Amino acid sequence: MQKQGIQRGRPTGATTFEAGPARAFGDAVRAMRTEDGVAQETLAHRAGIERSHMGKIERGEHMPTLAMILKIARALERSAGELMLETEARLPKKEG
Repeated sequence: MQKQGIQRGRPTGATTFEAGPARAFGDAVRAMRTEDGVAQETLAHRAGIERSHMGKIERGEHMPTLAMILKIARALERSAGELMLETEARLPKKEG
C-alpha cells in the first residue's frame, strides 16, 4: 500500500478572510470609484496594483492588506478613514 501525498495549500474555494467585510470593502471602493467617474483600470494603475486584482477586491474575492488599503484610498483621493467608514456602512447588519 502506497502513502498518499500531502497536498499543499488551502483547499479549492477556501479563504482566509471573512467574506462579509471583503464584499463591503469592495462595494465601498466600487461606489467611490464610480461616483468619481474613474475606470477600474485607471484606479488600479493609480494604486499601483494589477487591474485583475482590483476586480477581485471590488467583487469581495480578496481582502487587501493594510498597505494596499492605504494605496487604494490615496488613489481614490480620500482618507483611509473615509474608506473604512463607507465599508462599515455597507457591512451586513447583525440580527439580534
